Amino acid sequence: MANNKDDRKMTLEEAGRKGGETTAKTHDREFYQEIGRKGGEATSESHGRDFYEEIGRKGGEATADSHDREFYQEIGRKGGEATSDSHDRDFYQEIGRKGGEATSDSHDRDFYQEIGRKGGEARSDSDGKDGKMSREEAGRKGGEARARQRDDS
Repeated sequence: MANNKDDRKMTLEEAGRKGGETTAKTHDREFYQEIGRKGGEATSESHGRDFYEEIGRKGGEATADSHDREFYQEIGRKGGEATSDSHDRDFYQEIGRKGGEATSDSHDRDFYQEIGRKGGEARSDSDGKDGKMSREEAGRKGGEARARQRDDS
């Protein structure tokens, strides 16, 4: 009778699984971080910007196809919490300033008046009369003031 054990060869899948299990038992998190870093460096040396843009686009499409609005809201919330836990008020003021500068470089007075008007309308739709300046008026004035500020610089 033939010995089936000797005739049986391990598949590549089985060999990979066994090797992975053994490696996982004998190596720690830092080991995997280090090989990941080395792999990332090797990949970045052999691929250009187009490669990363393409895999990013494909990954984004695949994620968008398999996740709904609530998924993106949740990861946005988690990212915001993580960021707020690690940054102070100065950080947010600085990124707000930079974003404002970038926006003002690419938009004109009409843009600011329009967003001020729309913001004011949106706020006034949810607010009752209290004798104060309406939110619509405040938004309009804020948009006009920002546009004037941009024109003066």
